[in-house]
Amino acid sequence: MSRVAKLTLTGTSLAALGIVIFVHWAQKAEKAAMHAGVIRDMEQQRIKKERQADFDMQRALEEEYRRVQNVHDGQGAGTGGDVGS
Repeated sequence: MSRVAKLTLTGTSLAALGIVIFVHWAQKAEKAAMHAGVIRDMEQQRIKKERQADFDMQRALEEEYRRVQNVHDGQGAGTGGDVGS
C-alpha cells in the first residue's frame, strides 16, 4: 500500500470515527434536553395544583367568613355615614 493510500485510509477512518462520536454526543444531549423538559413540565403542574389548592382554600375561607360575619359591599342605601348631609 502506498503512503498516499495509507494517509487517505487513516484520514477517512478518523473522519468517520469523529462523525460517529459527534452523532452519539448529539443524541445524548437531545435526550437530556427532552428529559429536562419533562421535569420542568412536572414541576409546573405541581405548582399549578398547589396554587389551585391555595385558591380553593381561600375561596372556602371567604365563604365561611361571609356566612359568619355580616359583610356588605358598601353600596347599600341608607348607610347613615354620609358626609355633607
